Amino acid sequence: METLNAAELLAALGHESRLAIFRLLVEAGPDGINASAIGEQLGMAPATLSFHLAHLSRVGLITGERESRFIHYSANYATMDDLIAFLTSNCCQGNACLPKTACCATTEKRRAKAEEKS
Repeated sequence: METLNAAELLAALGHESRLAIFRLLVEAGPDGINASAIGEQLGMAPATLSFHLAHLSRVGLITGERESRFIHYSANYATMDDLIAFLTSNCCQGNACLPKTACCATTEKRRAKAEEKS
């Protein structure tokens, strides 16, 4: 991941509403949630929600899939994984300094841990 791309993703998550949407979608898992349920859970007006969903989609943090007249949104875990790997690569010159992320300090470890849970 390039620095400019990481900055764009972090800027998108730097807004309180977009961060709340993204966290909700991460918690929802790969199946995601439809837009109206997101709006209800976060108490957002449809126009505001649509604006923020479009921004998160544009930068690649979420994806939307149309199901009849609804759009079902889910987190793009590959993009999230790449961003986390970018932020933690070469941290503290290889020393274990992040105890909360030690179990998933690399993309390979995170993917292996996710496979163990499956």
